[in-house]
Amino acid sequence: MILLVTKKELSKILSNLKGFDNPEISLEQYITPSEIASNFLWLVYMQRDIKGKIIADLGSGTGILGIGALILGAEKVYFVDQSLEALEIAKKNLSSVRIDKNRASFICKNVREFKVKVDTVIQNPPFGVKKLHADRDFLSQAIKLADKIYSFHKIESQTFIERFSEDNNFKSMLLYKIDFPLKWSYKHHSKPVKNIKVGVWKIERKT
Repeated sequence: MILLVTKKELSKILSNLKGFDNPEISLEQYITPSEIASNFLWLVYMQRDIKGKIIADLGSGTGILGIGALILGAEKVYFVDQSLEALEIAKKNLSSVRIDKNRASFICKNVREFKVKVDTVIQNPPFGVKKLHADRDFLSQAIKLADKIYSFHKIESQTFIERFSEDNNFKSMLLYKIDFPLKWSYKHHSKPVKNIKVGVWKIERKT
């Protein structure tokens, strides 16, 4: 498939996708802003880990990363999330773009129960704001599924990610850092936006 969009065009398409109706606090369901998503996906694309690849989007939520990967030429994307409501929104979002629906598979499971081997895992797991180390389950499963993982984590997780990768015969690279805005979505939030210091990592199996 030939790339038909620029990064700016990708961000615009993703900005029109619907977010959560009733985010679940226990799952830390936050929207990934379209610009952050497009920057992330463009980097993975330029690493040659999207086009023509089979991809798992773990904790896919309403589908912004997986849909973006399909737009950039992924052969197939598995959208994996334990929230059926989120997956229903993701299906509607996919219907709003010109993508062959047969290239997408929606799996309502905890990520620990997803067993399909893929080329690349992309994920924006919970940051552990409500459940400490909530992202560990995602990493532990991702290394069972793929040789290459691209993942968002709180920046203070760097030491853990490096040790985890080394212990499992992977190498990790911090690609860049961002302020990730957690926009107001729960009644208990007192501020409209809370910025979290986040890093994007590439975690790759050693050869």
